[in-house]
Amino acid sequence: MALVEKVIALFERIPYALIALIARVAPAAVFWQSGQTKLEGWHVSDNAIYLFREEYRLPLIDPVIAAYLAAFAEHFFPILLMLGLATRFAALALLGMTLVIEIFVYPDAWPTHGTWAACFLLLMAQGAGDWSLDHFIRERQTR
Repeated sequence: MALVEKVIALFERIPYALIALIARVAPAAVFWQSGQTKLEGWHVSDNAIYLFREEYRLPLIDPVIAAYLAAFAEHFFPILLMLGLATRFAALALLGMTLVIEIFVYPDAWPTHGTWAACFLLLMAQGAGDWSLDHFIRERQTR
């Protein structure tokens, strides 16, 4: 049991800043890459609009508007996550996108979406960690 307790103590020394950084960067990269597939240069591609119209078929929103919103969100919120800026709100936005994708587009991909959701929920609950602009700003405000 002493060995188990030592290993657990070692695990408990993993800095939250590292965990939060990984929870920010890994899903941000996935969303960024997805956003890149929706663009041709600086414009939303015809293919992206086609996918929203024919494959994704989201209810209550025009496919063109959905394609533009998704392309924007998949670039804007990952940048915020990477920087650790407004992290809780960026994580909330991407969690919302994840839920839409899971419910309306790819319901069989729940293991992947669950992993993303766990990262976003962690960030929403605990914040971006010490290696973030959120932390830097908070430290500057308390001086």
